Amino acid sequence: MATLDTSTLPLVPLNAGVVLPGMIVTLALETPEAQAGVDAATGSHNLVVLVPRLSDAGETGTATYARVGTVALVENAAEMPGGYRAAMVRGLHRAVIGAGVASTGNALWVSLERAEEPNGDTQRSADLAREYRVVVESILEQRGARRFAELLHGVTESGAVADTAGYWPELSIERKVELLETLDVELRLEKVVRWVRDMLGELQLKERIRSDVADGMEKTQREFLLRQQMAAIRKELGELDENGGSDDYRKKLETLAAPDAVRSTVEKEIDRLERTSDQSPESGWIRTWLDTIFELPWGHQSDDRLEVSAARSVLDADHTGLDDVKDRIVEYLAVRKLRDERGLDALDQVDDNVSGLSGPSASRRGTGGMILSLVGPPGVGKTSLGESVARAMGRRFVRVALGGVRDEAEIRGHRRTYVGAMPGRIVRALKEAGTMNPVVLLDEVDKLGADWRGDPSSALLEVLDPAQNHTFRDHYLDVDLDLSNVLFLATANMAEQIPGALLDRMEVVHLDGYTEDEKVAIARDHLLARQLRANGLTASEVVISDDAMRTIVTDYTREAGVRSLERQLGKLLRKAATKLAASQEPGTTDVVSTGPIVVNPDGVRTYLGRARYFSEVAERTSVPGVATGLAVTGAGGDVLFVEATAMSGDSGLTITGQLGDVMKESAEIALSYVRSHAAALDLPAGAFEKRRFHVHVPAGAIPKDGPSAGVTMTTALVSLLTDRAIRPEVGMTGEITLQGKVLPIGGVKQKVLAAHRAGLTEVILPARNGPDLDDVPEAVREQMTFHLASDISEVLAHALVA
Repeated sequence: MATLDTSTLPLVPLNAGVVLPGMIVTLALETPEAQAGVDAATGSHNLVVLVPRLSDAGETGTATYARVGTVALVENAAEMPGGYRAAMVRGLHRAVIGAGVASTGNALWVSLERAEEPNGDTQRSADLAREYRVVVESILEQRGARRFAELLHGVTESGAVADTAGYWPELSIERKVELLETLDVELRLEKVVRWVRDMLGELQLKERIRSDVADGMEKTQREFLLRQQMAAIRKELGELDENGGSDDYRKKLETLAAPDAVRSTVEKEIDRLERTSDQSPESGWIRTWLDTIFELPWGHQSDDRLEVSAARSVLDADHTGLDDVKDRIVEYLAVRKLRDERGLDALDQVDDNVSGLSGPSASRRGTGGMILSLVGPPGVGKTSLGESVARAMGRRFVRVALGGVRDEAEIRGHRRTYVGAMPGRIVRALKEAGTMNPVVLLDEVDKLGADWRGDPSSALLEVLDPAQNHTFRDHYLDVDLDLSNVLFLATANMAEQIPGALLDRMEVVHLDGYTEDEKVAIARDHLLARQLRANGLTASEVVISDDAMRTIVTDYTREAGVRSLERQLGKLLRKAATKLAASQEPGTTDVVSTGPIVVNPDGVRTYLGRARYFSEVAERTSVPGVATGLAVTGAGGDVLFVEATAMSGDSGLTITGQLGDVMKESAEIALSYVRSHAAALDLPAGAFEKRRFHVHVPAGAIPKDGPSAGVTMTTALVSLLTDRAIRPEVGMTGEITLQGKVLPIGGVKQKVLAAHRAGLTEVILPARNGPDLDDVPEAVREQMTFHLASDISEVLAHALVA
């Protein structure tokens, strides 16, 4: 390619494009500057420098141009038929634009220097050029422009190959300017390869979308024709009515035992279905809604077994203990029985009709449904009790798991405007039960979550309110549902984690755990039979004595419920099953006697290994400064130790054991009381001078909080300072004030049961908690001694060794 070098040339500004070396283009000379530049070139050596204009002259009065231009040869210039001038130019090479040069005429002359283009003959540039050709050919093949692909093979220089990108109309002006100003050939090729790759990806995506759309349209048309043919065939066979199936829904509506308002809504939806085309998505939505409505058990109710003694027998057969819940169920059945025998429900309905009221009467709302909340530690039988209640009453049972539910729509359903909408769990529970008065267990109601999707516990307020749930409205169904006859049972581990408004709507019954005797009875009467069946054994093959059961309860489990107890029984029976199965194999030397396998207390270790739990109270409290406290956790009552020590150093108090703020304040109060009453407590002089105290509650990995450890911390500090140990058989609980008063606490029953499990025989309680001892099982009360204290001095008198 012939090139001419010169130091000054007339400048032709390009307003709407970029000319690269090697390009032959026709330029429209629309501006005076462009015409003057071409005229100056044709009057000398036919050379101009073509420079893209980046911005027009604005407020500054100066236009901006690219720093690199293209020296071009003006091959022809003429006036076109439209009255404007045009010039055909051929790009020769790049040039770096310098300053303007003074000249005569209207043309703008500039100094310039031919640009050096490094890395034009490297192996890297050759590889990039080949890659560019391959990608461009793929693009051109998709567009059907094979001639240009053939012309591309005639370009051999790597830099010239990159400059062919200037012909692409999709390439923006900014990128073309960037291409012009990039002098390094390798860098220029890297850019154009990246750009054409992006362009090829866009083309392939568009082609895939076009193909998918075409395939989808063909599939839709094919399905439409097939459905039309199928409908015509079914019509000829008499299997399809002309109204698109609406006659079937009308026949179902005639027998639907729903309230008039519901029937009216259903009839309107059937009318909409008849007016809607079968091909419309709304037709499917209406059918789904109608199917859901007709699947609900409108008017179907289970007949309650109102025999009080029979219901109590069923409850006692299924569960040992839990008398509070059993009494409440029996009371409910007794009230229902009396109202039914005396016809009070019918009289109330007549009164409501005369008064113009709708829904259950006020008196019937208190008896038609019952809402109990069973609160207690894991494994005490809350969930299984729901099934037992349903069996005792002769009702269907449905369990609704609420643990971890965060979406309010899970309770009230999704609105029909959403794709994939469905009713909430309450409606689905009624459909699953098949009656309008089932026993619905709302399991783990204290584990409900809340986020940006709503608060499920707030949605439960209407469900669990006897004054409102007779007109419960699910978002999906959007009709009133009467839940007043549903018996709701909620379960929770911690009542404190249930929102106050929801807790206020439920009758709370606390299940605080089982005594040792109750656990033995449960294991003997319920768990053993279930585990024998699970492990393929019979009662005649394995016999576990009551003393062995008690050994398992005391030495291998320490819990409020019986889940660990059942696991230990399962482990024992699996080993017994292994021994029995091995004895029946021919040639074995381990032969079991013809009688059953008998497990006694001494034989428990053979099957379960060493004991997991033992009484450590005496060992832990053998030194002064260690007191035994009682606490309540999510797993029931528990025993905790409070350790106190002192060391030389600056006065102060260190508290450890992952304690909450309330418990830390209790430690501060305890130390302040002891210091302010040092004389009354007969503490030695100088007991607090230059001494730092440390209070620690072991099991540091477990968070602890609450005010009930104040008495225990005070006793530990006094024991330390007086060098008097605390009696090992004594446990204590209570909140303390700065004046030494002992204030009442909660969870007395759970704490006493925990003390009993740990082997303690004496418990110190606040005096105002005395009436709470009536809740403690009589068998436990007979085995323990209780000291009621109203002042810390009484606590110290009972706790410290004389």
